[in-house]
Amino acid sequence: MRTLRQTISGPPSGYPLDKIAPLNKILFLDIETTGFTAKSSCLYLIGTACYEKGQWYVKQWFANDYSEEKQILSAFFQFAMDYSHLIHFNGNNFDLPYLLQKCRQYDLPYSFDRFEGIDIYRRVAPFKSLLHLPNCKLKTIEQFLGIERQDPYGGGELIGVYHEYVKNPTDFALQALTLHNADDMKGMLQILPILAYHDLFHETISPKKVQANYYHDIDGKQQQELIMRLSLPSHLPRPLSVHANGCYFQAQGSEGSLRVPMFEEEMKYFYSNYKSYYYLPQEDTAIHKSVASFVDKNHRTQAMAATCYTRKLSTYLPQWDVLFEPFFKRSYHSKEIFFELTEEMKKERKLFSRYAAHILQMILNCN
Repeated sequence: MRTLRQTISGPPSGYPLDKIAPLNKILFLDIETTGFTAKSSCLYLIGTACYEKGQWYVKQWFANDYSEEKQILSAFFQFAMDYSHLIHFNGNNFDLPYLLQKCRQYDLPYSFDRFEGIDIYRRVAPFKSLLHLPNCKLKTIEQFLGIERQDPYGGGELIGVYHEYVKNPTDFALQALTLHNADDMKGMLQILPILAYHDLFHETISPKKVQANYYHDIDGKQQQELIMRLSLPSHLPRPLSVHANGCYFQAQGSEGSLRVPMFEEEMKYFYSNYKSYYYLPQEDTAIHKSVASFVDKNHRTQAMAATCYTRKLSTYLPQWDVLFEPFFKRSYHSKEIFFELTEEMKKERKLFSRYAAHILQMILNCN
């Protein structure tokens, strides 16, 4: 077994990794194997990246031949005992299950139960369409972020190199095998800014300024919109501009803006228990039976679900689930729902933080 260690030169990324855990408690992981199934393939390299005394390092355990699998497994798990957070790329689907199968194969008592796991792939995958990525492979994300790597090989190409190395060890083959893994480790550190898109949809967004704006549409009609200037939870590595259902989001760096249509019109609030209401056709409204004794029976009818409402002229904002109540509609069968923007709501900054997150989730679901 060989143990190799090298320093990662330069800052790995601009992502605030320390908000996940103290840097000296975070361990990055990537493995190299001769196949996808632990029972019928060999584990020949376990690579890690760790932080010590202000510097990131790559540390690798390399099996000189097939008989050293157990050695590199034990060496890795003993080393990993000092860490609490494990970061990997698609490790939930491959690296971790593979290592656990190998541990069972050699009757080793190790597991990942004590670790908090972060799979970069799983955090990025929901935003593939939003970011116009053809796939979420490590090299694809590196290209998206403008990162260049030295390694000319893919993992599959190196399987034959390792089998040949076992028969005839050479420094050239060893360098090719370890360089690929080291570049994957460095690549994981360098692509961390991609997690800013995950944070955008999962962490608190702080509105810095909220204001109404009037404009004229393409037909010359005056329209109104709500504009929210936002402070983002993490710095976006590339600008983002998306829209859906009349809402527009633009972001660059740590700041973003949301434009949402506002509607000044009469909308309806529908009561849920229509059997307890009368509908008054002349007033076009519903009233509860407990206060309807003064109404002439000829001017009232039993309310139905579609006529059990009260009307209100006000300013409304759209919502795509019931985020704020009461919610209003234009008609009973309309799928669009709205909430009234009251004077009290305008003073609540946390409300707009929730609303911004609500709109972003809608935009994500539509893209």
